[in-house]
Amino acid sequence: MIAGALLMIGAGTTFVLKDVVFGYATRSVSKEDLLPVDGAQHASVSGAKNILLIGIDPRPNQDPTEAIRSDSILILHIPASHDMAFLISIPRDTWVSIPKYSNGKRTYGGGKGKINSSFAEGGYGLTGKDQRKHGTTLLAATIKQNWGVTFDAAAIVDFVGFQDVVKILGGVDMYVDQRTVSVHVGYDSKGNVKTPFDQRDDPNGGTILIPIKGVTPKVYEVGQQHLAAWEALDFVRQRETLPKSDYDRQRHQQQFIKALLKKIASKEVLGNPSMLNKVLEVIGRAMTIDTGKIGLDDWIFAMRNIDSDRMLTLKTNDGGFHSSPENPGAEALDQTTLDLLSAVRTKTVPTFVASNPGIVSSSG
Repeated sequence: MIAGALLMIGAGTTFVLKDVVFGYATRSVSKEDLLPVDGAQHASVSGAKNILLIGIDPRPNQDPTEAIRSDSILILHIPASHDMAFLISIPRDTWVSIPKYSNGKRTYGGGKGKINSSFAEGGYGLTGKDQRKHGTTLLAATIKQNWGVTFDAAAIVDFVGFQDVVKILGGVDMYVDQRTVSVHVGYDSKGNVKTPFDQRDDPNGGTILIPIKGVTPKVYEVGQQHLAAWEALDFVRQRETLPKSDYDRQRHQQQFIKALLKKIASKEVLGNPSMLNKVLEVIGRAMTIDTGKIGLDDWIFAMRNIDSDRMLTLKTNDGGFHSSPENPGAEALDQTTLDLLSAVRTKTVPTFVASNPGIVSSSG
């Protein structure tokens, strides 16, 4: 949506060009029903809006019937002014109440669990569109039950697919804010790519890393870096070697998305129709969206004034692990985060952020 809005800015945002630009920017986008339909045929794009963003990172040759857990869960909140956006990450290990749900093939009886398991439970036993739809539906229902936040649209982002976007762009420029050691990519003495660690589940939670002799892991050093497509994907996957684990990974994923938006908004891309066409086509393949009761062209036009500099990423739990009193291996949300979600529900996020500037992360 934002890429399409950027294209509209580049085209001048005139109504004469609106339909042409809309078709050009969105023709490859995969549109599916991810959220329940309440019977209304159309809704206005005016007012504050919430979009549920789900990041998945399927592994090569994964069984299509295997349950997929959501690696990243984000709420994109757009205030009624439509001149900025706020990205809020929900830690995937947050301990929540998950409602009872039937996907037509299997009934989940409801109960307590980590929030990322709700996406898996919703789509369990299904494949393809059905898996995505029921996974998203149960995840959205879980968020509503626990914090009262509802959604106007949803999107599933495949991080593997975004590797192809970076390939077309010739890499991405990012500031690496902390030394990051890869647990997936390493090299032996002959320069061959090898896995640098043996990973085992820690009975107390987390992962135990056992270095593999003779293999040196790839390291992303602090500073401005130009990352190739495979490096960008590897970098945003890392969490086991980082001090704040998934919080650091969330921040790096947010930085990666913003770096991509800046690259797409550059004259090098916007001013090159052939390049832009390829980029948007690959972005479309890497995302599945449900625009709700609002037309995609209306979404894009409404968001035309939001660029990467006006998208703020907000910290949850002050950027650190906050143990759940019910399950010490899982997380709870601290009071500031609960207040932030309350502001999302009441559509008062800009006022809340102005009063709590410390929740704006270093990525935005």
